Amino acid sequence: MTENTPTAELSAVGVSIWLDDLSRERIASGGLQELIDGRNVVGVTTNPTIFASALAKGEAYDAQVAELAAAGKTVTEAVFEITTDDVANASDIFRGIYDSTAGKDGRVSIEVEPGFAHDAASTIAQAKQLWAKVDRPNAMIKIPATVEGLEAITEVIGAGISVNVTLIFSLERHRDVINAYLSGLEKAKAAGHDLSTIHSVASFFVSRVDTEIDKRLEAIGTPEAVALKSQAGVANARLAYQVFEQAFASERALGLLAAGANRQRPLWASTGVKDPNLSDTLYVTELAVADVVNTMPQKTLDATFDHGVIEGDRVTGFYAEANEVLDKLDAVGVSYSEVTELLEKEGVEKFIVSWNELLDTVAAALESAQTGKPETESDRSGSDHTVSTEA
Repeated sequence: MTENTPTAELSAVGVSIWLDDLSRERIASGGLQELIDGRNVVGVTTNPTIFASALAKGEAYDAQVAELAAAGKTVTEAVFEITTDDVANASDIFRGIYDSTAGKDGRVSIEVEPGFAHDAASTIAQAKQLWAKVDRPNAMIKIPATVEGLEAITEVIGAGISVNVTLIFSLERHRDVINAYLSGLEKAKAAGHDLSTIHSVASFFVSRVDTEIDKRLEAIGTPEAVALKSQAGVANARLAYQVFEQAFASERALGLLAAGANRQRPLWASTGVKDPNLSDTLYVTELAVADVVNTMPQKTLDATFDHGVIEGDRVTGFYAEANEVLDKLDAVGVSYSEVTELLEKEGVEKFIVSWNELLDTVAAALESAQTGKPETESDRSGSDHTVSTEA
């Protein structure tokens, strides 16, 4: 690992840096290993948008697509094979980190189909299928933190499978997610699973909160409202860390930890800064604290490595200030519950759009392989729209 760099300093604070991107080209070229060696990256997260983008670029998947087409695989079957292969291969690259950190890091996440976000039974079934197919102990199955997802989280953790809970926006839902995790650990313990092998992160989204709330503050337009811009995302995440601290200090959690369980670490997701007037490392430097993950798109990772200023713990001493920000938002007329409910709904919808683009891209590739007719650029892209790969 590189020393005396901002990413090394961030790691020293206790932040695990995970890359929010994955592609076969990145794996095969050695680019992923370079980030491990030079940027202190210790894990990877994926989502349907990331895979849709990867499949739409270059020719790295052409050989496998041809094999799948020859085997008569359906589009859904082909997507399953392609994405799990990438995750398995990336998991192998990270295996040394997984071993050296006792499973804390070296993780590669893969998400259940977003269309199952409100279907607990289908989520549970596919989570088990993905876990078995990837067949790597350092894989992590991503499940959205919808109401139905909570049931799935408990059951999947109870089966001894590590879970990355995604799309968390509110403090209340974060508490629900921790409860689902603890319930899963209790099931796993009763079933005789080794609790020390089960890990989980709770992906708390940051920049999307600022984007939605800042839009509302601008619409209100008063000096008091405008003065609150770009503060909500960091404040919300800081309070999520307080929820984490409190929850894992409970008698229930301490009993499970004593039995070998791990704490469900907060993961800062959506950390790419959208507002050009803000520091491009804002959601990294201002959320530095021990025992968290920060999953960064390449652009944010590079910015942090180049000029991030790491000032140690910027979370635990700021709870009162963070609460004050949320109180002021309420006072000027911004509904916290309305915003977070909307963001969860939109988050699921955006991933479904990306999933459909992924299916379209693979369908076009399979057809091209079967007919010998070259794909057009629009076929390969699957859509005329460019979608951010950020979680």
